[in-house]
Amino acid sequence: MSTRADLPTVASLEELTRLVTSRRGLYVRWSLGPACDLPHARSKDDLTGLRLPGLSASSLDIEAWWSERPAKIWVARRLYDYCHLPRVKDPRTRPWLLHGREAARGPDNEPLVTDVEPLGWISDRVTTEACDIITEQPGGWGTLARDGTPR
Repeated sequence: MSTRADLPTVASLEELTRLVTSRRGLYVRWSLGPACDLPHARSKDDLTGLRLPGLSASSLDIEAWWSERPAKIWVARRLYDYCHLPRVKDPRTRPWLLHGREAARGPDNEPLVTDVEPLGWISDRVTTEACDIITEQPGGWGTLARDGTPR
């Protein structure tokens, strides 16, 4: 599939949730996009500089232990966990949807994905909606930001 910036865009959290519940092996990756990622198809560990055997991504597959909880909240959480990346890495960082195969685990236990098929960009509107849903949840969920950046 194309690695160009003109991939389709997932425009709503509802649409993304439908995709996630209809197909396994979907991931979200926060980066500059497939055009930058796919020529190397390998992430780099920020601490050590090591090249990893795949692209780091977050699985969108709903785990069995999630049980009967709403799929929309699962998907929102998966986006929310890394919504800090544009602030701490590069403001051009955006989430994009891909299908792939988990080949290994990275240093933060994140999936390292190969055989990547880019499916589309995830719009800012979807990320905003996901963040709104999660911040409204009881218990004060936080992102995976580790740098002390306010959430």
